[in-house]
Amino acid sequence: MNVSLKNQNLAAIARTSVTAKRFVKKPLMLAFAALALSAVAAPSFAADWWTSMPKPVIGQTATVDVRTKGALGNGVHDDTAAIQAAINALPTTGGTVTIPAGHYMINATKPIKLRSHTSLVMDPLATLEVIPTSASRYMVFQVYNLTDVTISGGNLVGDRAKHKGTDGEWGYGVNITASAHVLVQNVKLSNFWGDGVWIGAKDVNRVHVRSDYVTVDGVVSSNNRRQGLSIGPSQHVYIVNSTFQNTNGTLPEAGIDIEPMTEGQTNTIRLENNTFAGNNGNGIELHANISDIAIVGNTMKGNRGFGVMGISAPFVTVTGNTMTENGLAGVRPSGKSHDWSITGNTLQYNSTRYMSPTKTGGALSRDIQFSKGCYNISVSNNVYSNSKYNTYTR
Repeated sequence: MNVSLKNQNLAAIARTSVTAKRFVKKPLMLAFAALALSAVAAPSFAADWWTSMPKPVIGQTATVDVRTKGALGNGVHDDTAAIQAAINALPTTGGTVTIPAGHYMINATKPIKLRSHTSLVMDPLATLEVIPTSASRYMVFQVYNLTDVTISGGNLVGDRAKHKGTDGEWGYGVNITASAHVLVQNVKLSNFWGDGVWIGAKDVNRVHVRSDYVTVDGVVSSNNRRQGLSIGPSQHVYIVNSTFQNTNGTLPEAGIDIEPMTEGQTNTIRLENNTFAGNNGNGIELHANISDIAIVGNTMKGNRGFGVMGISAPFVTVTGNTMTENGLAGVRPSGKSHDWSITGNTLQYNSTRYMSPTKTGGALSRDIQFSKGCYNISVSNNVYSNSKYNTYTR
């Protein structure tokens, strides 16, 4: 994907600030100065890694249509076992499974388990719907401890409207755990009891394995109960050209939540050219144990919370985004958030829970806020509701 020189430079700045944390505790502006003097970054962040995001190596010799294994796609029959049988029928070298147009009912308490070097291709008119359950945890597709997997096309629909229980919040459309070189592309996910997509880690044979090199491209995740997408311990995750909207039901209710907590580290994440709209929480929510998070060229509009909210979240770049008509401010680094660069954004007509979305003016805090505990926050070249603050720097 083509990325502007400006965005590449800003992403490099974020990588330099991560290096500052790991080796010498410098203020963010000193990291900027160092970057101006030298184009050399730490080896792990030297390249624009997202431009080569995964091209999974898929087995070329086998293709299986799920209907040949008994899937009916008639909106009544349980097609879970037939789809799994199609995947299992591939050779050990992998291959492609196709799901034609139709309405396939899925028992998500027995998830469809993908295999390495496998591509699952759904017709745009294929719908896989979760059979209503009382289970607190389920998933349609499980990508666990695998490499080189593609899931594309189709519609995944959860059971939140017909869910039989009240407990839990872990019903997923796609669960990617401890896996590498995974691509989820042009999939629509809606109405899940938990998140549309989860990306994270797991202990495999007593070794903590994070997901690595995962791309989510062209996905639409709507009306899910907890999150549009959650990112736990992982690295090299690229979320691009996607929409996360109308999340509601149980906290945090964000479009995307990056929240590894104490389970491990999350780093080298890029969210680019996405839309976050109408979520009952924040458009993007960030927590501790993260670094090198780039939020570039996105639109956050009409979320009930903040456009971007960091809770003691370090090393974040927010650049070239448009945040308008959010219920609270456009951006807020809070708690002990530190080493943020907030530059080149349009932050206008926010705080709609208190102010008219069509009224200009107001205090700077209408659009951007900082907690007392945050530090090394660099702010410049943003456009605000009150134009008198457009020259504001920090």
